[in-house]
Amino acid sequence: MRTAIDHILRGHLPYPALVADRGGDLIAANTAFDLITEGAAAELVGPGTNVYRLALHPDGLAPRILNLAGWARHILVRLGHLEELRAELAGYVPELAPSAGQLGFAVPLRLRSSYGELRLMTTVTTFATAVDVTLAELKLEAFLPADPATAEALSAAAGAMACAAAVQGPGNM
Repeated sequence: MRTAIDHILRGHLPYPALVADRGGDLIAANTAFDLITEGAAAELVGPGTNVYRLALHPDGLAPRILNLAGWARHILVRLGHLEELRAELAGYVPELAPSAGQLGFAVPLRLRSSYGELRLMTTVTTFATAVDVTLAELKLEAFLPADPATAEALSAAAGAMACAAAVQGPGNM
């Protein structure tokens, strides 16, 4: 199962992707996800941490999200089944006015990064034919470029990460 998940995550490169459980706890992510998490507090990043908390926490992505109100609304709506987490995260964001002009089904993430502004659309995939209960509760979230500039930035970041890994060598990673 883990080999298949890792293969799927690598297949999304150079675009960021992650696998989380139904509560939003990170199971795995590809190397491109590092660009999304740059600058976030270490305790909010990595396997076992909560990706929803990472997104909205003041020490996470929130300071870099250019459309925080819309993105926060998008996340909070997804957390209807996790009341305690939803209440915590709602406390991190300002009062949200009713949505105006949102499509409702496609909320872009606009994120400042070391490669400039990233405009990302997300897709969520579940393992619908899984016979294992644990696998059935996992979801893959991929962050795809919403414009050519973002696609170029993600490719450039992936190239830089590959060069850095090659310089370090396999024994030093």
